[in-house]
Amino acid sequence: MVMYFYDFHFFISQQNLLSIFNTYIKPLSSYSSLISLAKMSNNNFITSNIFLFSLHQFLLLVHTKPLVPALYVFGDSLFDSGNNNVLPTMARANFPPYGHNFVQHFTGRFTNGRTLPDFIAEFLELPYPPPYLGIHDSVPLTGLNYASSACGILPQTGTIFGKCLSSGEQIDLFKWTIESKLPTHFNSLEELSKHLADSIFIFTTGSNDYIQNYLEPTLFSTNHDYDPQSFAQLLIDDLSNHFQSVYKLGARKIIMHEIAPLGCIPHYTRKYQVVVGKCHEQTNQIVSYFNTKLHELLKSLTSSLQGSILVLARINSLGYDVITNPSKYGYSDASNPCCTTWGNGSAACIPLLEPCPNPNQHFFWDGYHNTETGNSVAASLCFNTSEFCTPFSIKDLIQI
Repeated sequence: MVMYFYDFHFFISQQNLLSIFNTYIKPLSSYSSLISLAKMSNNNFITSNIFLFSLHQFLLLVHTKPLVPALYVFGDSLFDSGNNNVLPTMARANFPPYGHNFVQHFTGRFTNGRTLPDFIAEFLELPYPPPYLGIHDSVPLTGLNYASSACGILPQTGTIFGKCLSSGEQIDLFKWTIESKLPTHFNSLEELSKHLADSIFIFTTGSNDYIQNYLEPTLFSTNHDYDPQSFAQLLIDDLSNHFQSVYKLGARKIIMHEIAPLGCIPHYTRKYQVVVGKCHEQTNQIVSYFNTKLHELLKSLTSSLQGSILVLARINSLGYDVITNPSKYGYSDASNPCCTTWGNGSAACIPLLEPCPNPNQHFFWDGYHNTETGNSVAASLCFNTSEFCTPFSIKDLIQI
């Protein structure tokens, strides 16, 4: 095993590994206890990101039992961990300064460190779900990541940048996984069905249908063809079909995130020259129609799809509170991106330029995406509280 501490590599023998496990790890009651212990560390030599990553990999090495069989991830650049790296598109993050605080550096994640699904995987004691398009051998049984930057619910969203995987295409790839890849790992279809029913499925989608579609009237006609309420309903109808598709394929525990308050991201606060600490409320209002309808959809599907639980992650109100009250969450800056971006702070990071010296004091990494600290907060809330992920937290879902 190799544990990375800045530029130093520590090689731990099997005997020493066993000794470390018996001395330091075994007495702790759970993986979560160890993570809590790590978060309390103030060691300046080891950044908390590297320390936690190392602990995560350490516990996987000593065969901790995952809390669920697998984590399957669907979405856009908020969740993408490298699928777009192999697609012909400009929407990529496989270059520095992306991954600035991630042990594996620039993997294709659109942030400085871990994504929200990465943190969820840590809580579930699972490895990070690898990008589906990066798998060349046998598929892992612990989950996969199908998320693709720039894409959304509608097939045309994101196409101005090149090829990406729309929500429908991601589900088609999942269907291929279920039908052609996973069955060889199970003795029966019943075993496969139980594996899927006990796994967690996490979604975020819809943001790009606004950012790269509806709110770009010079590029797309949707703004002229639909009023905000009708456009939201168009998205919800398609999303409903997608959720029913994954249900038919075996998914039972599904978490869907609201669209964040887009009027608060630098892309729009810079565009509309909004005062620092404020948001462009007209943009937020347009997005609110989708979120309201999403609440209703998830309740309806939970009632109509037998044995299903569709959970709402209330990311919108959390994001708004962080941006308008940054000091409450320990941020010194919730308005400006940490990296130097194209478009004067309103777009993606410019390659190879050094980011700000204190990324985790910033809420935003670039003009669209937050730093990993925001992902950590949201993941922790979703895992632990049914007020944020409602009506059930992930802890609750594990027990159901």
